[in-house]
Amino acid sequence: MLVAFSVAPSGDGSADGSVHDAVAAAVKVVRESGLAHRTTSMFTEIEGETWDEVMDVVRRATEAVMPFGSRVSLVLKADIRPGYHGEIDGKIERLERAIGDLD
Repeated sequence: MLVAFSVAPSGDGSADGSVHDAVAAAVKVVRESGLAHRTTSMFTEIEGETWDEVMDVVRRATEAVMPFGSRVSLVLKADIRPGYHGEIDGKIERLERAIGDLD
């Protein structure tokens, strides 16, 4: 199961609108989870075997952001494909091969 999520605080935040401290707290939870993960400028992706293990990390990452504002926004997208593992890299590898095949 792959999940891409973005979590950010709102209200009572920094004057410049930056949320990097809050995002750092969330990403720390992800990194400490032991699950395969990747963080980009807008989302963090995690891969796990079960709903429970993946959603537990999302929940804890969201909770880590809560002290940074009066509200928290969570955006989540999931790719649920039982029996597939290593898709956090596998999907990218297949895409790169397909792009190469276009040449």
